[in-house]
Amino acid sequence: MADNYLERREEALRSAGHTVVRRNTPSLDTLLFRNRSHRSFDNSYGVAMRQLEAIVSVNTKIPSSKNGQVFRFKLLDASSGGKDFSNFLRFGAYLPELQLPAPGTEPQAFIIACSTAPESPSVDIDLGISLQSMALKAVEIGLNALIVRAFNRQEVKDALGLELEPLAVLAVGKGTDKIELVEVSKDADLRYYRKDGVHYVPKISLKDLIL
Repeated sequence: MADNYLERREEALRSAGHTVVRRNTPSLDTLLFRNRSHRSFDNSYGVAMRQLEAIVSVNTKIPSSKNGQVFRFKLLDASSGGKDFSNFLRFGAYLPELQLPAPGTEPQAFIIACSTAPESPSVDIDLGISLQSMALKAVEIGLNALIVRAFNRQEVKDALGLELEPLAVLAVGKGTDKIELVEVSKDADLRYYRKDGVHYVPKISLKDLIL
């Protein structure tokens, strides 16, 4: 409840035109580190529609190819269709035996990214920028996000009555997974895995990234 109150208070102040300065603002490296792909969420925390709107608001500031700004967003919280929306999505491709998310840990808030233009390399690049920026904003306000592209577009389009093509979904909530990064060489197995309740994500070392 305290987290909700602080976020609501900050949003109210911003809406009134006040500048909100947080102490100990996290660095970009900290936000990137916290921006992990959670596949289990705390359903006792209700994500508010205004929080989803705050996340989408980054799209008014980020770059886009030829300044096309082709994305439009459908927002779902638990009361507007998000409670069962995860049934349309597929999570954890490398861990099919776990059937993620486990019952009772499904995300209940979603941002569906749709495009006013046909998909293309430029649109896909812009989509990546948009999704990552929104995920970082989610972390900044104390939430977590999971980018999902494994879903049947036509089923989602029909279920939500969308006129535009849905390209990706951002699941939003309070993540509960314990996630650790593991530095590996460029030739290592890069599939994420779980051991003793910890979700491990291999990341290629800096020295192997630089040509």
